[in-house]
Amino acid sequence: MPIQSLHHVAYRCKDAQETVDFYTQVMGLEFSMAMAEDRVPSTREESPYMHIFFKMEDGSHVAFFEVPDSPPMGRDTNTPEWVQHLALKVENEAALLDYKAKAEARGLKVIGPVDHTIFRSIYFHDPSGHRLELTTDVGKPEQLAELAKARDPMLKEWNKTKRPPRQAAWVHSKIN
Repeated sequence: MPIQSLHHVAYRCKDAQETVDFYTQVMGLEFSMAMAEDRVPSTREESPYMHIFFKMEDGSHVAFFEVPDSPPMGRDTNTPEWVQHLALKVENEAALLDYKAKAEARGLKVIGPVDHTIFRSIYFHDPSGHRLELTTDVGKPEQLAELAKARDPMLKEWNKTKRPPRQAAWVHSKIN
């Protein structure tokens, strides 16, 4: 009984309306549904919330909770900001550049495109401060096969040394 697909991933947002505006106007996602309750269904604790969902082409969703009675949003200060992010796939490099232009037109600082050899990405933040990565695949089958072949030896070396193994260094050789 394998997992079939991603249903949704959920994050907190500062303002539901601002989030709807951003994810529909900038990201082009469908605002597909909203739910709101005074109590959390899984824990039964009292915590009024608005839960909003945005549908992607494959039927999966990215969702957000506005929880106004909770303390202000923060982030894990022990984790580098670049680590926690939501990466969404776009069709091609032209679409990637279109999204970059949309984000910049809205005054957002956009990093990239960054060439990861097997995919290219841009990075920016949504109105709640979540780091987003938009990416398009450009890898060749032989490159993906090489990475698959290296995964176990790389993990084994990492587990021993906690230093980056070099078997896949070619992926970012244009950056380093």
